[in-house]
Amino acid sequence: MVQKSPVQDNALTESEEVFEKAAEIFRVMSAPMRLRIISALCNGEKNVGELLAEINTTQPNMSQHLNTLYQAGVLGKRRDGVQIFYRIVNERVVTLCRAVCVQIASDEA
Repeated sequence: MVQKSPVQDNALTESEEVFEKAAEIFRVMSAPMRLRIISALCNGEKNVGELLAEINTTQPNMSQHLNTLYQAGVLGKRRDGVQIFYRIVNERVVTLCRAVCVQIASDEA
C-alpha cells in the first residue's frame, strides 16, 4: 500500500478544487443564451431593456439567465431608480468565451 504525504494530499485537493471551479464555469457558460448575454455586455453595462433589444428572448427568460450569471459571480449589478444595470465582473469568463468562440469560428471558416 502506497502512503500519500500530506503535501501530495494538499496538491490533489487543490487540483480537484480547480477542476470543480472549471466545471462550474463551463456549466454556467453551457447555455447559448448566457454566451449571448456575456457577449452583449463585453463593451459595458446594460439594463434588461437594452439586452432585450439585442437578444431575442422573453423578459422572464432573460432575467433567469442574468440571475444565473450573477449568482455564479460572472456579472455584477447596480440599481439606478427602477432600472437594474448588469456588467461583467469576471473577466476570465470573457477571455474564455472569446477563445472558444474564436476557435470555433475559425474552424468553420
